[in-house]
Amino acid sequence: MISSRATDGRLLLEELPDRWQGLHEAGPVRHDEAQGVWQVLDHENVAAVLADPATYSSDLSALSPTQPDFETFTQGNFVGMDPPEHRKLRTLVSQAFTPRVVQGLEPRIEAICGRLLDAVADRDRFDLVDALAYPLPIIVIAELLGIPAEEHRLFQEWASVLFGGDQLGEAPDMADLERALEAIAPTVREMNGYMLDYIRARRAAPGDDLTSRLIAAEVDGARLRDQEMVGFVALLLVAGHITTTALLGNAVVTFDRHPEADAALRADPARIPTAVEEVLRWLPPFPELGRRVTRPVVLGGHEIPADALLMAHLGAANRDPARFEAPGVFDVTRSPNPHLTFGHGIHFCFGAPLARLEARIALRMLHERFRTLVIPSYEDITHQNPAVIVGVRQLPVEVGRA
Repeated sequence: MISSRATDGRLLLEELPDRWQGLHEAGPVRHDEAQGVWQVLDHENVAAVLADPATYSSDLSALSPTQPDFETFTQGNFVGMDPPEHRKLRTLVSQAFTPRVVQGLEPRIEAICGRLLDAVADRDRFDLVDALAYPLPIIVIAELLGIPAEEHRLFQEWASVLFGGDQLGEAPDMADLERALEAIAPTVREMNGYMLDYIRARRAAPGDDLTSRLIAAEVDGARLRDQEMVGFVALLLVAGHITTTALLGNAVVTFDRHPEADAALRADPARIPTAVEEVLRWLPPFPELGRRVTRPVVLGGHEIPADALLMAHLGAANRDPARFEAPGVFDVTRSPNPHLTFGHGIHFCFGAPLARLEARIALRMLHERFRTLVIPSYEDITHQNPAVIVGVRQLPVEVGRA
């Protein structure tokens, strides 16, 4: 768990954007000697890296520590796959997350959001993460998958262990990663067992849910095996909510630090979609994406050898002055806003439309329910480890009603 303040006394979520902006002083590409990785920092090169899976592979297994439970989990994790394996799994899940399908979820998302806010209707202070930012997206994705949403506390525990980064510093090395894998292996083992039991039950008694459709789906005449389904469904469940949870918390903190932006959105709710994009640019939940260099390349004037670990830095790319006017200014009217927070190329986040819709609805309903919403004490905020995910774990807020 990370405290509410950065080393210079400012809020961590304020310090990070300045840190990312400062990376540009080193040029578009730099070698981080301490971690032994290459960082790509400018918008053009980051987009080029993400668009070229043949040269910059998403399969990092050769560079990462191994652990049996994780090897089981990653069999269906298409985020870490390259073509052609990636295409099979991506094709299956993309059918369930088309813009039309996601838009059809709007009434259900509004109903869930309304019910969650009703639960704090008699309270002037509550934790926004606990009350809304966590349960909203996990209930939505669990319902899509057909998994009992009432077990969301268990899913929250899994996500907390997987993304908490409690075993890691802000600049982990390989030894840190090995210790972290061993520490969270029991949780992964529990998750694997839960998912395998659920998938077998759905295979025996299919329902009208995404998991059942994935079990029955075929690509190139092949269906997913149970073990592939484990990592696949677990990825959808965990990754399908954690980005929205981080986005909502980051939005509330940033609007609180920019009251003029909050006032503008209250005066004109039609601006909320544009504001959500600016929050995504400003504080990407996953600011770096790792890639393995498959052949020697020259990038940004540097010779990078094969099998080097390269980090495409989305946080820095989103602040590239060559691509964004006044990149160091938080501007809820920014348009266009070609941020790379959801990635680029074949691994562009398939859940982006759902995360955007959930954030828009939640922020609009918060403004409708509460005349004011402020953070009474920044000392009470706790953050996730930014080496894993940029977001808050606890966000106590104080509200006023009309």
